[in-house]
Amino acid sequence: MKQTKRAAAGSQLRRRPKQERSRERIDAILATAKRLIGEKGIDAVTMKEVGALAGGPIATVYHYFPNKSAILATLYERFSDVTRARQHEIIEGIDGLESMIAASDRMLDDYYDRIAGDPAILDLQHAIQADKALQNLDIAETHHQAKVFCDRVAHLLQPPRREEFRRMVFLFFQLAGGVVRLALTQDKTQGRRTIDDYKSIIHGQLRAFFE
Repeated sequence: MKQTKRAAAGSQLRRRPKQERSRERIDAILATAKRLIGEKGIDAVTMKEVGALAGGPIATVYHYFPNKSAILATLYERFSDVTRARQHEIIEGIDGLESMIAASDRMLDDYYDRIAGDPAILDLQHAIQADKALQNLDIAETHHQAKVFCDRVAHLLQPPRREEFRRMVFLFFQLAGGVVRLALTQDKTQGRRTIDDYKSIIHGQLRAFFE
């Protein structure tokens, strides 16, 4: 059902763009907001400043986004769209336990590297935990990504264990955000150790389903 696909990109918009010029305007607003978040943090960014630096009046920003939370949600959705595309590429070749473990490692490394390389996304990840609506959006996205992973590997599992496996995978996906945020508060060596420790936990749990 298309309605359950998620609040797709643009769902947080007050008005959906119909012309190329409108889409370019929205892209400019989002790019400006993302740059400002990376430079000064979410709390210091205002709608007025975004509008001014995006090359238009504040009214234009409100024309598309009712508030700053809508901008943050749309930035999160765009980040998630890329995450989904990368996930599909990574899990495509899974054909057994070892390739499943390798895919889980690649997804975690990719997620860590993307957030580590983008201060705005890291700040956005922190903001999600403080905003109920954004937190719900994040949980819904986790459910989707966990389902995609489970649907890809379900045929490798015994039917009686598939539901337990789905619950475990959801937890791994949801907890990954906290593990990555923790790793990024540590120095590089300790942070990598934290990521590797989480991988070891995942490896052990995945192997348990094939014993």
